[in-house]
Amino acid sequence: MKFIKLLMLLIVLFISCISCDSELQEAEAKPNIVLIFIDDMGYADIGSFGATDYKTPNIDRLAEGGMKFTNFYASQAVCSASRASLLTGCYSERVGVTGALMPWSNIGLNDDETTLAEMLKEQGYATAVFGKWHLGHHKQFLPLQHGFDEYLGLPYSNDMWPVDYNGLPLNTKGKHKSNYPPLPLISGDEVIDTIRNLTDQGNLTTRYTQKAVEFIENHKAEPFFLYLPHSMVHVPIAVSEKFKGKSGKGLFADVMMELDWSVGEIMKTLQENGLYENTLVIFTSDNGPWLNFGNHAGSAFPLREGKGTMWEGGPRVSTIMHWPSEIQAATNCEKIASTIDIFPTISEIIGTDLPKHTIDGVSIWPLLKGDANANPRQIFYYYYGKSLIAIRKNQWKLVLPHSGRSYKGIEPGKDGFPGATGIFTVHQAELYDLQNDVGEAVDLSAKYPKIVADLKRIADSARQELGDKIKNIKGSGVRKSGRIAVEKTRVKNKAIGKNISINAQVSFEYAGQGDKTLINGILGSQDFADGECLGYQGQAIEITIDLVKETIIQGIETRFLVKQGGWIFSPKKVVIQLSANGHDFTTIKTFTPDATRVSGVEGFVKYNASVNNQQARYIKIFIESIDELPQWHPSAGGKPWVFMDEIIVR
Repeated sequence: MKFIKLLMLLIVLFISCISCDSELQEAEAKPNIVLIFIDDMGYADIGSFGATDYKTPNIDRLAEGGMKFTNFYASQAVCSASRASLLTGCYSERVGVTGALMPWSNIGLNDDETTLAEMLKEQGYATAVFGKWHLGHHKQFLPLQHGFDEYLGLPYSNDMWPVDYNGLPLNTKGKHKSNYPPLPLISGDEVIDTIRNLTDQGNLTTRYTQKAVEFIENHKAEPFFLYLPHSMVHVPIAVSEKFKGKSGKGLFADVMMELDWSVGEIMKTLQENGLYENTLVIFTSDNGPWLNFGNHAGSAFPLREGKGTMWEGGPRVSTIMHWPSEIQAATNCEKIASTIDIFPTISEIIGTDLPKHTIDGVSIWPLLKGDANANPRQIFYYYYGKSLIAIRKNQWKLVLPHSGRSYKGIEPGKDGFPGATGIFTVHQAELYDLQNDVGEAVDLSAKYPKIVADLKRIADSARQELGDKIKNIKGSGVRKSGRIAVEKTRVKNKAIGKNISINAQVSFEYAGQGDKTLINGILGSQDFADGECLGYQGQAIEITIDLVKETIIQGIETRFLVKQGGWIFSPKKVVIQLSANGHDFTTIKTFTPDATRVSGVEGFVKYNASVNNQQARYIKIFIESIDELPQWHPSAGGKPWVFMDEIIVR
């Protein structure tokens, strides 16, 4: 009997050992993930993709030991949109985060979205982000609320501070930044420091790197996800003392050498802790170079244009993936892939399910494994600011009719000061063969009408799903961003519940609850997307209010939101008229403010017309916008917005 009990005990212990060993092997099999995301790095800013003025040996060794992607895309050539896509696996239009969020933005990544960090955390990963976040600066949007255990970094771009781009006191060109708050450095959910000058900026790369190394060493016994979105080389560029002047080729080269050093520190730490073979390292950028900064910007050669455009130099980014145990060294991938594909790829690698809601990415694991016939992504949508700019299918790219900036022929800035952000030009449908014309120089649309027609059909499908501001289509698959609740302010208004008609086309994204938004008795807030203002871009606006019967009117107040940094300007002309019969109108007041000046206003401007107890039934208001953003504006030449709030009839 004792023998049988002993035998059974040994069997139980043996099974337990096998189970423990199996669990240990499973834990060991899970790869660590390191995602290095450079800000505004051009396609040709590292040695393995064409840089010649300086050396990037550590990054180049990644390419030598891994796979280079030469047709790899960020979802949009702008900060917040690109980062939202990276972490959710979705085009940014789907998750409602487009453009670059500002320090006064009241939106961020929605809690309902599943981030890459949340997916990995559920699988037992330790998670951390050190660097630029830019998906909402309010506490509910910060990394710790989106799956990360640790965070140190800036909540948005490093130029969103109340000084000039190069860190000097504000000059005439920089006055539009005087409304920016101090630039905070956040740890966890709390502000721990303020970035005051270029010396502070120059220490960011080192601070992020030190935290990253510490995180790896602290979590070497468990799988981890390290997200390292550097603030550099976004202007104002700055470098630590240890790299200042080291390149002999200028500040930009010094900064790139320091970023290369950072990559080297990460790889050295992985090697020293026995993690090198089983760590997937992804190195890429959020978008191409900000070309109007001249010698403080990188190069997209041989691609066309750069950041802020969806020509290839904007979204196509140099990308390397390195995983010695799984990815063959010194390989090149010319297939289309994107940051939105990283989420589903990692999901497949670790063997977990994707979120139940729709994502747009596809797994590129077959490409990483070197499967000969793999081609998981044949189509890519080029969106910018909720507008569908182009469609790519395999080698063909159809540029759709749109207006956008161009850097061609524009004198760039120098030594930290920006030049013009480009001239805004109108483009019709243009077809490019990216396999043979990567610089997008020869329009082949007339030669291949069938290919144009096929790509237009794909574009129509994309618009129905994800919308298109140019066509004023909302999109059935668009989800909402997160939003800070703003308390509504109510006012007395004789026009509440009356009739209103507007002869301009409101933007679908800023349409409120329809035309009657302007006479509902609720004031808008400085959050221009709060649903209480109507947004119009590049249009004259004519509004007619019918009070149903003749009414004694004491005054009429028109209110307009102004956020010049967000392209929202006061009108250059407002005309208010009254009529008893709806046909014969009398002008009671005309306002002609200097709308192009640097106003310093971040809020509402009001134009009041005193009527002195006049009887009228109809009110007509004409609103004329400035033609284009003024020369002092960072996006000079672009189409300004007019955001109209409540029309108050007293």
